[in-house]
Amino acid sequence: MTSRYVIMANGLGMRWNCYRGIPKHLITIEGETLLARVVRQVSTRDPSAEIYISSDNPKYETPGAIRHTPESKALELDRFVLELIQDDVTFLYGDTFYTDAAIERIMAPTSEPMTFYATERSIIAVRANDAGTMKHNLDNVRSAYLSGQIAECKGWQLYWSYLGVPLGQSKFPEEKLVRIADGTGDFNYPADLREFEETRKADEE
Repeated sequence: MTSRYVIMANGLGMRWNCYRGIPKHLITIEGETLLARVVRQVSTRDPSAEIYISSDNPKYETPGAIRHTPESKALELDRFVLELIQDDVTFLYGDTFYTDAAIERIMAPTSEPMTFYATERSIIAVRANDAGTMKHNLDNVRSAYLSGQIAECKGWQLYWSYLGVPLGQSKFPEEKLVRIADGTGDFNYPADLREFEETRKADEE
């Protein structure tokens, strides 16, 4: 089966607030938007991969990827586009700068039904070798959110569900979490980009 990669870019970006007049997914670093960068990183390592950008924004059309308008985006959890889930699918975040080392680690073979990758603060990729396992855990989190058991439904809650631990707890085991600490990071607020730029400038001096 052909590996599938879904770059999630269907959030509202309210915290980003169109800083510098651009959506955060179109932040340009070293001449590439974040979307173009991750498409290139994946396609050069797996030329046969199916690459989707999940967004209804035509500005996110990117060579090498298929833009897919998700059937549902009512919940934050819906960024994990149900209709694109298959065995061997990896969800990547369109607002994240991935180092080459991080992409290689995420794309490396794994035998786990699901694998979660995270920086110190954020989940940055979710890989599913088994579609049924991912769909089951998405249903579990969605039901818990809609019934009022939890206040959020996103990547962390999906991880907790996969572990089988209470969804609302503040501390959780890291046994199934792959930590990445190599300069990979996401951009939620304008300050995140400013800090990223300052760090890179300092590294170059």
